[in-house]
Amino acid sequence: MSRPGPSPEIIVSENLTLKLLNQESAGIIFQSINLNRRYLRKWLPFVDNTWKEEDTAVFISTILRRTLPKPDIVYEIWYTDSFAGLIAIKEVDEWNKRAELGYWLIPQFEGIGIMTSCCVAILDFVFTKLGLNRIQIKVGIGNARSSRIPERLGFHFEGIERSGEKFQDHYKDLELYSLLKKDWLS
Repeated sequence: MSRPGPSPEIIVSENLTLKLLNQESAGIIFQSINLNRRYLRKWLPFVDNTWKEEDTAVFISTILRRTLPKPDIVYEIWYTDSFAGLIAIKEVDEWNKRAELGYWLIPQFEGIGIMTSCCVAILDFVFTKLGLNRIQIKVGIGNARSSRIPERLGFHFEGIERSGEKFQDHYKDLELYSLLKKDWLS
């Protein structure tokens, strides 16, 4: 039995829309990364491997070519017609009905509830449309702004994933949060 495909667009609010990642957005995504490189690289390891628009185009084409059993579903975040960041359902495990949620925003859009609202829309989607049972979020230790999102949404802190992410020339420990379908829908 195949899983339903991702919605091409999710309307979060009047000013906030999630659009399925597409190749035509490579330029705007790269510009956003490049203009905010110093800020983003503190928590996002891919920034140091993104030096030209072609790097972003290759990332997008890799995402779009993936097929079952573990395709990532990546959405562009658009706020008042401006690109604001990305949110992804990644490492989908069909057998165990679980996945990981990853996200980032450019700094000018932080602190106004955009990412929390996007996460709510994605959680509704994964639990009701995709039929997943568990979502986890991993956050670099010390990234307080990002940690507040799963805490605010009722995720359970499960512990520390030691050396969970290769980051530049070392490994970072990650906070691990999880949310179950029964907790979200109750």
